[in-house]
Amino acid sequence: MALTVVRVGGFAVLRGKAGLILNPKPFLTNLTGKPVVARLKWGMEYKGVLLSVDSYMNLQLANTEEYINGELAGNLGEVLVRCNNVLFIRGLVDDEKPPAEAPEDGAEPMTDAQ
Repeated sequence: MALTVVRVGGFAVLRGKAGLILNPKPFLTNLTGKPVVARLKWGMEYKGVLLSVDSYMNLQLANTEEYINGELAGNLGEVLVRCNNVLFIRGLVDDEKPPAEAPEDGAEPMTDAQ
């Protein structure tokens, strides 16, 4: 399903092919535990397994690889991406390879209390 980000009243919402606006919280909850790509406002992309999303929509990724201009820049491991840096997040498409490893032992999802 192709999704686009649309600005409505200062808020970013997702619009699907059928023109439906999707609530981002269930969308992100559905991606939890799956390989994703998160593009930051500054151009770099982080590919990793989405461990958790908090109420502010901060992202916790495991086995994260950083890509700059489409080239692998390095393996970062577990990262926390602050919500205001994220341009978009999406699941991997069929022809993309997932991050190199399964989530690291001891990697625990964040909670709002952390």
